[in-house]
Amino acid sequence: MTINCLICHAELLPLLGWSALFLKEKPRYLCDVCQAKWERINGHTCKRCDRPMSEEDGDTCFDCIRWEKDAVWADCLTRNHSIVEYNDFCKEVIARFKYRGDYILAYPIAEMMKGSLLTIEYDFLVAIPLSTERQYERGFNQSEAIITALGEQSLSVLTRIHTEKQSKKSRAERIHLPQVFQLVERAVIQEKSLVLIDDIYTTGSTLRNAAKLLIEAGAKKVSSLTIARG
Repeated sequence: MTINCLICHAELLPLLGWSALFLKEKPRYLCDVCQAKWERINGHTCKRCDRPMSEEDGDTCFDCIRWEKDAVWADCLTRNHSIVEYNDFCKEVIARFKYRGDYILAYPIAEMMKGSLLTIEYDFLVAIPLSTERQYERGFNQSEAIITALGEQSLSVLTRIHTEKQSKKSRAERIHLPQVFQLVERAVIQEKSLVLIDDIYTTGSTLRNAAKLLIEAGAKKVSSLTIARG
């Protein structure tokens, strides 16, 4: 049976060699050309949000320093982990996934996130929720789709109030985003370590709003894992 790349639809040729014969092969979703278009985040990064930095800039970016100096937001989000930079290729893949209903792209995205997830201690994964209106528009929640593709189940403890699309807001408007989440379950998260799953970390405001609500409700620690660092 012919297997094709989920991005460019080129045929994926079978792997050759002893390893392909005797070792369990990882699922292949993208051709080598498309796989190479991801810009992996490597080297020195901000210890809180994974923004690529030079070593001369220290270990915390300016944005995270500002967040942590604010008593309202300090320590609500322990750390964000991101896998790739938000380049043009990543932007197109995420647009196809989120806005054009290409649900199957959750699987190559999740495959890239698995290694980082193994490095995080957690009790539950929590998808960043969409409002009812936004989920109806898209047909699915992209964060829940990623968790499903990871082979896990999202803990449904948050709901979202309907607001204007994040993509239409300026950076300043995103940073000063009012609380858009509501808690629907408190008991199950008491003293638990949670990982929020989302597609992109941009300003961190969405993830911090969710993390703050969860910490105030009794969670022990909240981190986040996203495919891209915008």
